[in-house]
Amino acid sequence: MAHFQSERDVDFSPTADLPVLRDDQGYIDEKKTSDNSSNVVAEKFDTTYDKSSSIEDAYEGQVEGVTYVNGEPVIRTGEDVSNFLFDVRDDGDPALTLRSLVLGTVFAGLGAALSQIYTFKPIQVGVSTVFLLLLIYTIGNAWAVILPRSSWVSGTRFARLGPVFNFINPGSFGLKEHVISTLVASTAAGGSSAVQNFAVQRLYYDTDVHATTAVLATFSTACFGYGLVGLLRPLTVYPSEMVYWSNLPTVSIFQALHFDTHGNAKRVKVFWTAFTGMFVYEVIPAYIFPLLNGVNIVCLATQKAPTGARNVITNLFGGTDGNEGLGFFSFGFDWQYITSGAMSLPLLQQANSWVGIGLCYVVVMGIYYSDAWNSLAFPMLSTSLFAQNGTRYPQKAVFGPTFTLNETALQEIGLPALTGSNAWANLTQNLAIGALVAHTVLFWGPHAIKSFKQAKTGTQPDRHYKAMQKYDEAPWYWYAGLLVLSFFAGLIVVLKGETTLPPWAYIIALLLGLVVTPFSTLLFARAGNGVATNQLMKMVAGAINPGKPVANLYFSMWSHDVVSTSIGLAGDLKMGQYLKIPPRVMFLTQVWGTILGAVVNYVVMVSVVDAQREILLDPVGTNVWSGQAPQSTNSAAVTWSLAKQLYGPSGPYFIIPMSLLVGLVPTTIQWFIGKRWPKIGPFRVDAISLPIIYSYTAYLTAGVNSTVISTIIVGVISQVWLRRYHPGWYKKYNYILGGALDGGAQVMVFILSFAVYGASGVEKPFPVWWGNPGQGNVDYCNGNGALD
Repeated sequence: MAHFQSERDVDFSPTADLPVLRDDQGYIDEKKTSDNSSNVVAEKFDTTYDKSSSIEDAYEGQVEGVTYVNGEPVIRTGEDVSNFLFDVRDDGDPALTLRSLVLGTVFAGLGAALSQIYTFKPIQVGVSTVFLLLLIYTIGNAWAVILPRSSWVSGTRFARLGPVFNFINPGSFGLKEHVISTLVASTAAGGSSAVQNFAVQRLYYDTDVHATTAVLATFSTACFGYGLVGLLRPLTVYPSEMVYWSNLPTVSIFQALHFDTHGNAKRVKVFWTAFTGMFVYEVIPAYIFPLLNGVNIVCLATQKAPTGARNVITNLFGGTDGNEGLGFFSFGFDWQYITSGAMSLPLLQQANSWVGIGLCYVVVMGIYYSDAWNSLAFPMLSTSLFAQNGTRYPQKAVFGPTFTLNETALQEIGLPALTGSNAWANLTQNLAIGALVAHTVLFWGPHAIKSFKQAKTGTQPDRHYKAMQKYDEAPWYWYAGLLVLSFFAGLIVVLKGETTLPPWAYIIALLLGLVVTPFSTLLFARAGNGVATNQLMKMVAGAINPGKPVANLYFSMWSHDVVSTSIGLAGDLKMGQYLKIPPRVMFLTQVWGTILGAVVNYVVMVSVVDAQREILLDPVGTNVWSGQAPQSTNSAAVTWSLAKQLYGPSGPYFIIPMSLLVGLVPTTIQWFIGKRWPKIGPFRVDAISLPIIYSYTAYLTAGVNSTVISTIIVGVISQVWLRRYHPGWYKKYNYILGGALDGGAQVMVFILSFAVYGASGVEKPFPVWWGNPGQGNVDYCNGNGALD
């Protein structure tokens, strides 16, 4: 699975297959020396580099403690990423300019709008940062060439206009301007669970949240997380091991475009060729020929099977429509759902996720057909709430206009029920949280203590951190001040808005987010993926706010959004460290991007919810629109507001909160095994990430699942075949190609959403033909009454 060492000696570490800067120049036998690499590396590197410096210049020969394959250092750890993957070069070019702010603001609008549209899609995907950076790169260079420069009027009678022209067009589009523009746009595209809450209130509680509430709530949640991550920088940003793997493609492309000018024309040509091709192609699977979303031979071959058999086949093999089935052996050709994520995530993370997905097929089918949690009374896949007779649960009758539990109505109507798959998803989230806590404390605890000691004594060895010391740091009290502002903004919302959340519960929510944030950020930084900790927040919310689902929505928002925002912004700060962006500029631009994203997300949410209300309320949805995200948020808020009845010792879902404690045990056992036997056969014990495996055992419990196998194939092609057999091509074009494909697909979907999907209120479906059936599921798996 890896191109370094023999198969019997493979080390499944998360960095084992990361690219290096130089192309292979012929076979050189690998060289493995002693493990005393940290001191040697520190001696070999000088943290002050001139404009022409590069990683190649930093070494004369091979370095002790590093393994080489084909003349290239094998990247295994975060220290190797810092030392071998990225240059510390700093050209000192300006970062905060009119051009960077204008481009960042414009593309923040596009990114945030796309992000919010995908919230209401059957598959939740993010907006590609690589796409945004390459689009900004092209427009930024055009700006530099087309708009007037001060040099044009130098020595003429218009020379007095020189400073104005220099302000508008400072010259070549530099790396730091490019980074700032991209970070503003990508921060805005990160989305906000606050806006998700407003959608839930609009859909399920007929509440139109006031604009003041919306603005203050989104500012509070996002900026509190940013203030917190600023205080945690010594732990989550400065050390080499804090890598944020999903950002590596972005950093690689930034340095390739601006430091390695030779060959950039070809890279940009590849980008625009792939972008245009995917832009044109995407209209086919997304609109004209939706059968390409999931081609399944079993579905096509069993259309005339008996009804009972077709139901089972649909549950296992169907997957092109929302909540249709598990999509086993389906092959999807719609890139908007495949995405380039598997082209950048470490092979280790993907391998752990594949284990979880494999288990998911077995477990979900087992739960359903064993009738666990009365599963057969409901659809196999759905995040909606149901009454015991299988109909949609009438929550308005139970909670009334005050959003507070009516005990009499509850006795008459009965308790709500979760589908078996939804109950399993909640259970695995708690398992993952327990495993995350244990993994962080046991495996990474000593490193966390060491990082804080290094920050306190000024001995942090990361060479990129050292290279940043010439810039004025954003002082801790800036971040503390942002925490205070965010706190009072949220307090105003609690006191004056439509939240039903008491102030004391608001404070507990923030404290809970503060405690969980370091654990989640460490996992994401080191392993490339995170764990959905919002389940823990909902449990606590239900315990302290019984009978108040809307209050639980806001409790979960403030506690969980602190975590999710902190992860994203910590990754951006690490990117700024790799690329030498002045910390104070980073502070200002990230706050600006956060505010922009909140405004655009809210506007787009209102448009989509108003236009597609009935589809978003439907437990199944369509292959175009799905309310699974707001449905899941609402279901959790309602059920945890009935925590005593549903999750107590006598309730049907008692195992779900208990799984939080259960999740601690296997990871603890794993740690003891690893202490005794660090490697078992070719595998390192600490390479097994139980939090990730648990998370992915519920990966298929909602939405469109027909592209899962295609995504795995893309990961294997990129991370195994291209990286192992074509490393030169991989290093030059892999990330650029992925970003271009994402961008082409997402821009076309953005256009289709408002032109034909009905995001603006008018839907224009494509004419019916065999590739776009007008009745039943798109993939012709038509069990479970799909043709009724």
